[in-house]
Amino acid sequence: MKVSFTPKEYARLLELAHLGMQVVAGRAPKEENTALARYAEIEQRLYEMATPLGCGDLVTVGSDGRLTASEKLRGDERLGKILATYDNDTFWHELVTRLADRDLAAEQAKRLIAGKGGPPIDTEARVARLEDAYWDEFEKNDLANVILLKGGQG
Repeated sequence: MKVSFTPKEYARLLELAHLGMQVVAGRAPKEENTALARYAEIEQRLYEMATPLGCGDLVTVGSDGRLTASEKLRGDERLGKILATYDNDTFWHELVTRLADRDLAAEQAKRLIAGKGGPPIDTEARVARLEDAYWDEFEKNDLANVILLKGGQG
């Protein structure tokens, strides 16, 4: 298969690969992230083709002798904003989801302990309502009303 790219298109492909590798890497140290190995070879192949395709300024040789994203690519403000937006969205979605799941589990435990039978609740609908309530709260007040009770049960 033969694919051709203009230098501009290939630069965008390198940006996309860099963003993808940042997401795969997450916040874990490289030594602890086994998922990185899955994509490392294809990343190297993309970097090896950068210079012949007019994008040599986007790669550099790392301390381990392997090609890596250059400072120009790593320091690109547009890419930084994309990653920051991704991180922010992930934070809020995880927070809302985990709080709603926690609250549902607490409600179910209270019902069980109280011996309240009755029809089973629609857990999907209840989680959706809990999530909606958290979204409303965070959109209005951000984290201003969040209080952490260390060692306590909220």
